Amino acid sequence: MLEKQIESKVCEYAKTKNVLVYKFTSPARAAVPDRLFIAPDGRVWFCEFKREGQKPTPAQEREHAKLRAQKVNVFVIDNVEYGKAMVDIMVMKC
Repeated sequence: MLEKQIESKVCEYAKTKNVLVYKFTSPARAAVPDRLFIAPDGRVWFCEFKREGQKPTPAQEREHAKLRAQKVNVFVIDNVEYGKAMVDIMVMKC
């Protein structure tokens, strides 16, 4: 399955759980994660979507590490099942 298909299905699922989903871009910063999710309680996390079996680039790994150093949750998702589980886990923490 293509990255954009996985991303679309997971984002649609998140919306059914009342999670806000934003496409995230940062003009002055390369390699930022694809999506920003906001749970009903205000919890925020990022997700980098990949085609099944694909890994983040070294630049993306560095950016993820910077975010995680600030205590931000960053997920790398390469299939719909894991994406839905990510949403469920983060929403259950609410």
